[in-house]
Formats: sequence, structure tokens, C-alpha cells
Amino acid sequence: MGLFRDKGVVYKAVEKVDLGPHSDEFYLQANVKAPRMAGLLVKIFVWFLESRIFGPVLLFFLKKNNLIHKLVSNAEIEEPPVFVPLHPFEELNEQEVIEIDPNLSVPEKVQKAVNAIAPPVEKLVDSMKPSFRRWTIMDYSRAYSSGVLTPLKVAQRFIAAVKESSTRPLPMAFFINCDSEDILRQAKESTLRYERGEPISALDGVPVAVKDEIDCSPYPTTGGTKWLHKFRTCQGDACCVMRLRSCGAILVGKTNMHELGAGTSGINPHYGTARNPYDSKRIAGGSSSGSAAVVSAGLCPVALGVDGGGSVRMPAALCGVVGLKPTFGRVPHEGVLPLNWTVGMVGILAGTIEDAFITYAAISGQPVPHSPTLPSPKEYYPLLKPTTPISGIRLAKYRKWFDDCRDEIKKCCSHALDQLHKQYGWETLEVTIPEIEVMRLAHYTTIASECHTALSPYLEKLDVAELGWDARVALGVYGSFSSQEYIKAQRIRNRQLQFHRKIFAKADVIVSPTIGVTAYEIFDDARETGELDYINGAALVRYSIAGNFLGLPTITIPVGYDKLGLPIGLQFIGRPWSEPTLIHVAHAMQALCISECGKPEVFYDLLKEN
Repeated sequence: MGLFRDKGVVYKAVEKVDLGPHSDEFYLQANVKAPRMAGLLVKIFVWFLESRIFGPVLLFFLKKNNLIHKLVSNAEIEEPPVFVPLHPFEELNEQEVIEIDPNLSVPEKVQKAVNAIAPPVEKLVDSMKPSFRRWTIMDYSRAYSSGVLTPLKVAQRFIAAVKESSTRPLPMAFFINCDSEDILRQAKESTLRYERGEPISALDGVPVAVKDEIDCSPYPTTGGTKWLHKFRTCQGDACCVMRLRSCGAILVGKTNMHELGAGTSGINPHYGTARNPYDSKRIAGGSSSGSAAVVSAGLCPVALGVDGGGSVRMPAALCGVVGLKPTFGRVPHEGVLPLNWTVGMVGILAGTIEDAFITYAAISGQPVPHSPTLPSPKEYYPLLKPTTPISGIRLAKYRKWFDDCRDEIKKCCSHALDQLHKQYGWETLEVTIPEIEVMRLAHYTTIASECHTALSPYLEKLDVAELGWDARVALGVYGSFSSQEYIKAQRIRNRQLQFHRKIFAKADVIVSPTIGVTAYEIFDDARETGELDYINGAALVRYSIAGNFLGLPTITIPVGYDKLGLPIGLQFIGRPWSEPTLIHVAHAMQALCISECGKPEVFYDLLKEN
């Protein structure tokens, strides 16, 4: 293929790159050259891709036409590789925080978080009253403590709601596995604790769903496949699940997801497609599709997801809920499918910032012993006040990147940013973040290589007919990357870490839309085969990459809707270990948007009093 070989880009040394607002660095939009395919077209494409004759040629030109050769494979880069985005802990001197004793039990940490949340203001002016709101963890806790409802009654309602959601004309397909007997057993135990006046924590009796990429007894962990659990058996709860269970949370089942997390739509040909509660004809997003959808539809105030390339934040934004991805290493990864070692992270989907914070308190913190090379990072919690947010926040904005989305999203997110300035006096700093498309391709090279390597022992024994068609395409491409390409990607990671470090020397957070498009329609031809839609996929993932590739904490908060009533999210990216500041910022943003919260088309009220 030497005749067709692209000459690689020669990158300037990091110190020579201007990150100011008037930089001459060129903003390269995603150059995706692949038509949407589903049904018979996907099957034909797979035949060519898996052919020993045509496959290598097809892969070569796919990578060439999508600029991977030019920007990654053949690039000349001075910086050495950084393989894991582990950040040494440093004191950030954040505003309005409390330090948490690492020796506290998980229920004690949850109580610390509850104490750090100021009670809501009782008297809101009419213009600030929400027309709709989801029930929160504290709503459940108060309902149980007062005796208005019991965990058992809520569990029964939950089971009935899941059954109803599965029998709709367009089944919502929220769950891959949901065991009614196990749910009722947990609910009865929780009810007895409340009857004795001995709830374990505010999470006691609260329904929490878990993405089917995370181990949770008594369920197998399928990763959205029909086969993975046959090779890798679930030995018990993942660390994050164990911590929630120790707080009394009711683990209500394993949520649907894009097969192997290898897509952004959430369309799954094996278990059905988790649909968007705001419009059941549209995607919930991936890969944590079911977790976002159950929170949006009111079945759970919180759910766990895994975020390897925006897989928590994208569906959260599409479904109108909060999505939090902590700093790499903040939440233990034990018991999570090892699909992407250096970019994946357990994340939280929640109806409110407060619920995301309480759940974060439960699952964060490294078990002892931790890494022998790095000391465990300190934990701080934000002190959330209802009317006086923290002051002097500096928001970095790269205008060309910020504006690279649908016009309605740009206007909505710009308005939200203007509100932060108007209400709180926060400053927006114009910056340049170079090589964003290069980072996307380097991240893709990384996550693809890691996923294929993790699965290769199983794939050798697998009948490919058990894979979905779109997953076969993904794995075919994933296996095409060489060790040289992987190392080049890690050198790009080093560059981006340095760029972002310089930006965070001047700003507290980086702000952007969360997604470049709102939820798009699910077409009938995708139900059996899945779909290949890399243009929409690139638009969805456009703003997500830094959080994963660089291990940075990120959060998305719903800030409005497009003309079809589909949710739009605003994203904040923070310094390593700055979750308290991110939660403060998102809490302030939530306060300004609460009155605009719209009720989904599909919604279940589990705390109604009748």
C-alpha cells in the first residue's frame, strides 16, 4: 500500500503552540467519510471486511480516508508516550469544601454528603418553580422515614412499571436482566430496617440500576452480548456495587447497553434498543443507554454507567439527566468488564446534581491497599448552598469547538453560559484547544486497541454469528491497529495533557456543549443488525474525548430543549481531582435551569401517595 501512503503531519513542540484566543491553530472538523448503513448493507459490508482478500484493503482506505494515517499513524511527534492518565494528587484550594476522613465507612460518607447539601428553599417565586421534577434520593428517604411509603411498596410499583414499559407498542427495553424476586427480597429487608427505625443510610431502599458492564449479583454480566458471560462468569459484586449495597440501596437489575460499548446510539440487536423517554422513537444514546433512560423515566433516581468515550455523558444529555464521570482512578474499577483500561471509568447518571453527589460519595475512594507508586488522593466534598454559589469561577471556552454543533444546541448552551455570567459574575476566557480532532482519532485508536486486546482470548473461541453485525464491524476495525499506531496515540495523549494543564493554569473549568446533535430517530432497518452511523456518532462524541483520554473529571447538566422538545446538555471539564468544584458549578447551573425542566413522554411516578 506504499503507493497510497499518506505523509504524516509534523507536529510542533507543545511549548511552541499558542493556546490564546487569537492562535493561528487550525480547527479541523471531524472528517468522517462513511455512509450510514444498516440491514442488508451492513451484512454486505461485514462480508467484505472479514474477507482475507478485501478486508485489509478496505481497512487501509477506511483509515486513510478518515485521516488516521495522516494525523496519527504516520505523524511525527516529539513528545514521549503517556500510557495511563494517572494524575498525582495536588491541593487545589477549592472553595466551600470539607475534607473527608478516608477511614469513614461508606454509610458515614453518604451522611457527610447529605449534610453538605443545604435543604431546598421553601419559597420559590413562581418563575423559578419547576413545572416538573424527578423524585430524589432524599424524597425516597423522607417517604420511607415518615411511613408514607415503604421500600416494598415502591419495589412493587417498580416491577409493575418495568413490565408496562416492556409491553408498550414501542418497548422501552430498559433492562437486560431484572429479577423481581431479588428486588422484593431486598425491599423487604429495607422495609424491616425502616420499621425498626434503623435505616443504614439515605440510600436505604432507594432503587439503583447498574449498567450490564458492571458485576452485580445475582446477574451475569453480558456487556450487551449474548456470549460474553459464558466465558467470563460474574464472581460477585463490583466494588462500586458492593458499596451501594452496603448503604441499603436496592439493586434493581442490569440495564441495556450498546453491545460491548462499541457505539454511541445504544441500539442493541440482541436485547432491543433502550428508547429515549422524551421520544420513544429516538435513541437514548450509548453506550450506557438503559441507565440514562431509567433515570429519565423516573424508575430510579440514580444509575451506574461506564464512560470510556462519553458513554455516561452522551446518553445523560440525550435523555435530559445529569451525568458525572469522575477523575481517572477516583472510583475503583474492580468488577467492571476490562474493555478499556486507560480510558474507561465508572460514572453516575442521576436526576439531579445532589443525587449524583450522594452516589459519588458512596462509590468514590480507593480501597486499601492502593497503588504502591502514588499516594491515595484526598477526598473533599462540596458544601452546596441553595442561593449563594461559589464566586470568581473562570470558564475556558474554545469558540470554534463550542460552536461546532447544531444551531439550536449552540444557542441554548450559549444562553446558559450567559446566565452564569449574568447571575454569578463568572468570567468566560476565550482559549484555543489545539488538535481536538487529532485527539478524537488518538482516543479511538486507544480504546479500539484496548478493547480488541481484552476480548481476543474470547474471540478466538467465539462463533462470530453470536456477535451483532455492527459489533463485527467495530471489532474488525479495532483489530487493525498496530503497536506503532497505539504508541503514537499515547504520544498525542501526552501533548493533550500538557495543553490542558496550561489551560487549567488560567481557568477553573472548560465549558462546552455535551453533544453536537440531539437524539435522532431509530430506523426499522437497524433493529436486527444495528447501524453504522459514524457521522452522527462523531457529532455525539465530539465534546467527550478529553474526559476519557486525559482522565479528567467531567459533568453534564441539562440546560434546555430543541424545538422538538429533545434535551440539550452543557458540559463542564475540570482539573484532576476537582470534583467538588465541578459539582458546585453544575449545582449553580441547575439552579438557573430548574424551572425549564420538561416532563418526558414516558415517565413513572413511584412515590405517588395513592
